[in-house]
Amino acid sequence: MGQRVNNMKPIPSAVSVLIVDDEPGMRSFLKKALTKKFALVEVASSVEEAEQLRSRCHFDLLVVDIRLPGRSGIEWHEALNDQERRSDIIFMTGYADMDVAIKALRAGASDFIMKPFHLEQMMKSVDRCIERRLLKRENLMLRREVSFNQSSTIIGQSDAMTEVKDVIARVAPTNAVVLIEGESGTGKELVARQLHVLSGRQGPFVPVNCGAIAPELLESELFGHSAGAFTGAKGNREGLFSFASGGTIFLDEIGEMPLKMQTALLRVLEQRTIRPVGSEKEINIDVRVLAASNRKLSEEVEIGNFRRDLFYRLNVLDIVIPPLRDRPEDIVELTHHFTCQLAAELGVKEVVWSHEDLLKLQQHEWPGNIRELRNMIERCILLGKPPAEYWKTQPKAEVVAESGYPLQWALKDVERDHVTRVVDVHGGNKSAAARDLGVSRKTLDRKYKEWFGGEKNIEE
Repeated sequence: MGQRVNNMKPIPSAVSVLIVDDEPGMRSFLKKALTKKFALVEVASSVEEAEQLRSRCHFDLLVVDIRLPGRSGIEWHEALNDQERRSDIIFMTGYADMDVAIKALRAGASDFIMKPFHLEQMMKSVDRCIERRLLKRENLMLRREVSFNQSSTIIGQSDAMTEVKDVIARVAPTNAVVLIEGESGTGKELVARQLHVLSGRQGPFVPVNCGAIAPELLESELFGHSAGAFTGAKGNREGLFSFASGGTIFLDEIGEMPLKMQTALLRVLEQRTIRPVGSEKEINIDVRVLAASNRKLSEEVEIGNFRRDLFYRLNVLDIVIPPLRDRPEDIVELTHHFTCQLAAELGVKEVVWSHEDLLKLQQHEWPGNIRELRNMIERCILLGKPPAEYWKTQPKAEVVAESGYPLQWALKDVERDHVTRVVDVHGGNKSAAARDLGVSRKTLDRKYKEWFGGEKNIEE
């Protein structure tokens, strides 16, 4: 829970602060005061020490003395303004120099405090600064949500997609857990976002890729941790369930979740509480849970990779997204949608699709589904060639093996062609392609660097 100061909104504890001052007494005084309020408070005696700390952690707020050994606080701040990782800053000084104060504020400082000061004065300044920062963050999230609502809708008028949209409309206003199943690239996160938007819940939509987080870190990421829970846990930290309070958490690729975490998640779903790592306190939550998997979880249950009781708890409502090959009638609408969207994003002229182009797209199997289609359209836009012309320009071999490879190709050429095809199937997703190829992500990166000099642009 946050703290309330002078009728302001509660300030969340999950805020990080860095104090930079060459006076040991001032560093100790401010750290003791701010540690009671915020999750992470670090101190540095110089710009060099501060830079070392910033290289390891992002800080929401910097409290900096202007006169520092070697380099002034204002000079440092002006250098930071050229970087993306910006933090708000409050300057302190023991010298009553109006010109310096004006220079600091013009440089973008949030506040300027003269030493000596009362603690209450500093705390009010810190609260105002953090509150403005959180308000900006909320506004950014709202703008992104509005942008998503305006530009990202579920495309498709086929019977299969009409049924999916009808189910979404029925279940979205409820708080029921929903399991979304479908092949990779079918748009499971888009369905989850639509469920959140139509639910009317006021909190954020928080997507989590369970397969992308190291198993030993997943519990802390989801539930948070208390100070001292493990080495390096210096303060309390809120997890993603807490961050999603009042909103929706989307657990993508839930089939990748370790069995131990499946047990913990089942407890959360049944009791509607979470327990941070290292804490004995249960915290009530108001979060809707959506889950997705590109595997059939019922089959994962049978082979022992997924808990049966958790599957039943998640499978209260099931939305199955059909693969693109089962709804070719939607491909024309999707193609025009992605063409307009990508041309605007890339700042290039739209490709004009002929009837032959669209027929070829509808006849393709699209094993990578919508992600593969979007990847193909982006490539065609960048090359200025629609598929019919693009495919015509591909070299044709007189003798082709049963596998589809020309017999005169060297083994390295076969390998490169096969690997790039698998990557294309996954819409440029190297991690997914590496899993299918049975190699590590590092090996795939090395191969691409060897073949393309590290310049081939594919999704992470």
